[in-house]
Amino acid sequence: MRSAVLVGASVLVLIPNIVAAQVKIGYVNAETIIQQLPEAQDAQRQLDTLVTRWQSDLQKMQADWKQKFDDYDKKKLIMTDQTRAETERQLAQLDQSIAAFRSQKFGQNGEMFKKQEELMKPVQDKVFKAIQDVALEEQYDFVFDKSGDILLLYTNEQYDLTQKVLSRLQKQK
Repeated sequence: MRSAVLVGASVLVLIPNIVAAQVKIGYVNAETIIQQLPEAQDAQRQLDTLVTRWQSDLQKMQADWKQKFDDYDKKKLIMTDQTRAETERQLAQLDQSIAAFRSQKFGQNGEMFKKQEELMKPVQDKVFKAIQDVALEEQYDFVFDKSGDILLLYTNEQYDLTQKVLSRLQKQK
């Protein structure tokens, strides 16, 4: 959201210059481009296969836990205190194993995230390179991606105000 506001503000600041200098602006829908690439479709199939296998493993683990819990629940009244405590410890340990597996495979930095990054990075790089090539060949100054948050994919370096803004901020100290 913050980046969208900054890009929007930057565009508004540049509008007077855009009108005067005939700046050429284009946009793409990178999501549509990626969805239509055979490499991306193949990468998605590979990821889907892996995720299906992990989900199957997780379901087996959960079914095993449920079966053991149901057995425990039926027999807990006739178990000795020691047997009951041991069974409860095993169930808790199995529950922790399930949670660890879920986190390892599907967590924020889990294997699914890493595999998706590994499979999709070459596709994204290829798309980004093609966007840059088209922008240079067609002499676009800015290219935005409209598929998600406003994202600037290419800029003509002459419009980069980064150093001027940094200089001004350093002078204000």
